[in-house]
Amino acid sequence: MSQQPALLAAQVITYDLGHPAPVVARWAVAFAVTVTKWDSRYRTRKALSKLTNAQLRDIGVERDVAYTEARRPFWRA
Repeated sequence: MSQQPALLAAQVITYDLGHPAPVVARWAVAFAVTVTKWDSRYRTRKALSKLTNAQLRDIGVERDVAYTEARRPFWRA
């Protein structure tokens, strides 16, 4: 599974003239990105834990690997 490079908050928010965004705006975006990642991990791992053996076979994941991944805390990548 290939991952896209993460955007920095400074790359996401800029003024129209290309000036960097204020520090608070960059922090807000960085916080929102982090919370979004955590939510995605939480929901994905919860769904992974509910898959049947047949569904896991379809996606090429063994039960013990799925169990280990599903048990990881959402804040760990």
